[in-house]
Amino acid sequence: MGKGIESPVFFDLAQTLDCGQAFRWRELPSEGGMSLWEGMAWGKVLLLGQQGEKVWLFCSKEDLETVWRSYFDMDADYGEKRRALSQMSPALKEAADFAPGIRILRQEPWEALCSFIISQNNHIPRIKGIIQRLCGLLGEPVAGTEWYGFPTPEAVASCRLEDLAPLRAGFRAKYLLDAGRKVASGEVDLKKIQDSPVETGRKELQKIFGVGPKVAECALLYGFHKTECFPMDVWMKRAMATLLPGKAPQDFGEDGGLAQQYLFHYSRLHPELFAEPGNKAK
Repeated sequence: MGKGIESPVFFDLAQTLDCGQAFRWRELPSEGGMSLWEGMAWGKVLLLGQQGEKVWLFCSKEDLETVWRSYFDMDADYGEKRRALSQMSPALKEAADFAPGIRILRQEPWEALCSFIISQNNHIPRIKGIIQRLCGLLGEPVAGTEWYGFPTPEAVASCRLEDLAPLRAGFRAKYLLDAGRKVASGEVDLKKIQDSPVETGRKELQKIFGVGPKVAECALLYGFHKTECFPMDVWMKRAMATLLPGKAPQDFGEDGGLAQQYLFHYSRLHPELFAEPGNKAK
């Protein structure tokens, strides 16, 4: 495994990598009391280890500085963000204290867009499976590993719908195909979205067949680091109504996406809060 580089900032691997914002990470058997995770982003494969509050990255110093520092948003002060959000309400403070190690990942925009197209009406293990098959089918192998890179928009655009049958993605396959074609042709310009106000991105992404407000919001938050974005679905609407009645996503300002992650993670692991009267969650 070699000698790792200790992370200069605190974050929790399970809370950050398995909270539904990224789908190319997997937990490995622990070694010597250290939990281990492996995954891929921006064309690089990374092994991570955690023991207590210390995290190690098993990579070169160059990769830490050029890829992983940005990916894990290491230059942002999440302690200060957490304190500011916690002051907004006791419920949000409890949610933030429950998972203080979450960070918002800076993912590759095209990969995040496809990932959240695939996530529609789906659960995390199946999303991971479809993405793994997509990469194996159309991505380039990473030398010396069992990993495949994420396929380019051009690779997806070159397919026919029947070519995507091995993904077993169901209705989502036609959405992926439309995304590939519109991004590859420039009809949907990811660079323009990155450089423009968030409302422009919402409109641009929804030009893609099958991309509605929720998928666009997720792609903007996790792929373009538009941190004011606050993805809302039925589950999050219930969480907001239960934990923060009267609050709206825009109330959280530029860290709305982090507030959403705290609330989503807390709510997902406390289903008893949302049980119908007389039907206690077991």
